[in-house]
Amino acid sequence: MTKIHIRRATPDDAQAISAIWEVICAERVYTAVNRPFSPEQEQEYIASLSEREGVFVAEVEGRIVGFQSLEQWVRYTDSFDHVGTLGTFLLPEWRGKGIGHQLAQHTLDFARAHGYEKLVVFIRAGNHRAQAFYRSLDFTPCGVLTRQVRIDGQYEDEIFMEMFL
Repeated sequence: MTKIHIRRATPDDAQAISAIWEVICAERVYTAVNRPFSPEQEQEYIASLSEREGVFVAEVEGRIVGFQSLEQWVRYTDSFDHVGTLGTFLLPEWRGKGIGHQLAQHTLDFARAHGYEKLVVFIRAGNHRAQAFYRSLDFTPCGVLTRQVRIDGQYEDEIFMEMFL
């Protein structure tokens, strides 16, 4: 089995993360993000995260093959400090190999250690693979936003799922 190294991303990882966004956004299926973030945007984003938030990367032989983000639900009030959002992004050739679960174990441990009690994900309705992945982590569906995503002129619903830690 391939050795996977999970660690917190730094601004120096922005180029590799941006390259993953390019691949995933080009697929037009797995994310509501329709344009990849530039390395500069990624650097700014990573640098902007609080101590309670993070991007965690999965490396195989020194190459970043995926990442998972954890953010506070909102920053404008502390009444939501117990809620975070999660996103998981893997290069196509590394999907289905357990990397997402390894990332999730790391991120969930981090979330618990930093006071999160609940995590929320939003998934395009047609992304059945992601829905199954999050169900396997004990997320449960809790709602649908109709016509929430519009990419290439096509609308798609978005599924919300939640997990209590």
